[in-house]
Amino acid sequence: MKRFSGLLQFILGFFLGITILVGLTSALGYLMFSRLAATPNKPVFSEENKSKVKATTPDKKASEKSAAKPEVSPSPKAATESPSPEVSPSPSPSPEAKEDLPKGAYKAKVTWSGGLSLRSNPSKDSERVSGVDYDQELIILETSADGVWAKVRSVDGGQEGWVKVGNFKKTE
Repeated sequence: MKRFSGLLQFILGFFLGITILVGLTSALGYLMFSRLAATPNKPVFSEENKSKVKATTPDKKASEKSAAKPEVSPSPKAATESPSPEVSPSPSPSPEAKEDLPKGAYKAKVTWSGGLSLRSNPSKDSERVSGVDYDQELIILETSADGVWAKVRSVDGGQEGWVKVGNFKKTE
């Protein structure tokens, strides 16, 4: 009986050890594969960082002008009149913008949700020059002979490159 009890303890211990080992291995595998399946963060191109920094930094000349303006106290006549709201000129698209487009060029917006890579030549294997983000405006300059690639320029005139046709939509 003592021998049977020892054998039973050994068998139960063996199966318990195997069960714990399999359970821990499964849990570790689940953790690793669930992290691999997560979508990575969107890459930020160096060109995007420069444009965001420029857009968020205040204009040095504008701050100097506002600091140079002396405060003027209103005259008694001005106190009785209703104050007129200060209207700052808002930047509006100039009619010259259409004239700046080369012949046959048109404006378009990026429709590919992940943004596009600008290539140096109309080929998937060519060097990546830059990138453009989703919903960014582009100027389409020309289309390749096979109609698969389009040469584009960013609206600010900074970058030129080739992107695949079908990843943007004409806006005009």
